[in-house]
Amino acid sequence: MALHFSREEFANRQRRARERMAAAGLDGLILFRQESMYYLTGYDTEGFVTFQGMYFGADGSLALLTRLPDLHQAKLTSVIEDVRVWRDREGASPAQELKDMLEGYRCRGKRLGVEYAAFGLTGQRALQVNAALDGFATLVDASDLVRVLRLVKSPAELAYVRRAGALAEAAQEVSTKKSVPGASIGAIYGEMLSVIMRGGGDPTANRWVVGAGTEALLGRYHAGLGTIAANDLVTWEFAASYRHYHAGLMHVALTGKVDPRLNGMFAASVDALAACEESLRPGRTVGDVYDTHARAYAKAGYGKLVLNACGYTMGATFPPTWMDSPMIHTGNPQVLEPNMVFFVIMVLVDREAGQTMSLAETAIVTEKACEPVCRAPRELIVH
Repeated sequence: MALHFSREEFANRQRRARERMAAAGLDGLILFRQESMYYLTGYDTEGFVTFQGMYFGADGSLALLTRLPDLHQAKLTSVIEDVRVWRDREGASPAQELKDMLEGYRCRGKRLGVEYAAFGLTGQRALQVNAALDGFATLVDASDLVRVLRLVKSPAELAYVRRAGALAEAAQEVSTKKSVPGASIGAIYGEMLSVIMRGGGDPTANRWVVGAGTEALLGRYHAGLGTIAANDLVTWEFAASYRHYHAGLMHVALTGKVDPRLNGMFAASVDALAACEESLRPGRTVGDVYDTHARAYAKAGYGKLVLNACGYTMGATFPPTWMDSPMIHTGNPQVLEPNMVFFVIMVLVDREAGQTMSLAETAIVTEKACEPVCRAPRELIVH
């Protein structure tokens, strides 16, 4: 079987999930988030783009309802033994078949948690599930139950995070060397991906944020990446994935004459990143990390250029994004604990001047100083 963790580890994760279910007064969970299925059972697929759902009972029972292409996928990659298939046909009602599966597990009249915050559970599908289960069971939004469990990583998970970090650094060597005038950004992107894949990594959960010139200010991937000009600034925000565990990096590369203002923005970003990593300590909150970032930039005179968030937790994620909750923003009450992992992102955007600066890396929270699993440059890359 293509399991990336021991059965004992899956059993321990399931036990902790059942404890949280009991504390919440739930008789079972209906899971739609692929990350939760992977975490609890190893089930590895992109089949969540169509209707599928997993039942996890308070007694430890497991059952998956999916389409035929994922039958063997589930058998090969997970510890799930009861895999049901709903058949593609006109008038198919997978939500009703989900109810039938739950009936077989004596869920009628029970209190069930539903993972509504899932890319696989579109609004239309959620309405169908609610309609099918109306009067059958009491449904409670339990979107955060497994998500919170996933925040603190096991030693085996951290080994994958560290491997992803090493692959991200290898890709970064390509971006720093190849970002020269006349170079195709798409070609560099391809070489970076090649390094990750040849190193045993996986495709990342979303496309990378890359761009040069005015497109360096964009915060999302865009088509038509173009080439690097003689006097240019290139933004590289990327990640490597290993067994779906992600580690991200972000930096800029410059060509030609450097605007002195960019030197100041970069120095401020280095200081802000160091301050944020110092604040990644157990007992502090995620909101504390953001406030540290804001104070550092304000002290350097860039308080008006900061964004409203400066990172998020990282782990095993599936398309369309490697972003995971909690986000690092002011007031976030999530308390930091050892073995949490965060992508800490320093970004300044001066849209009026058409300038930007960014620096980011991924780190593990430990009992003492945090452990970066990959390092962004501490000097400006200039060609």
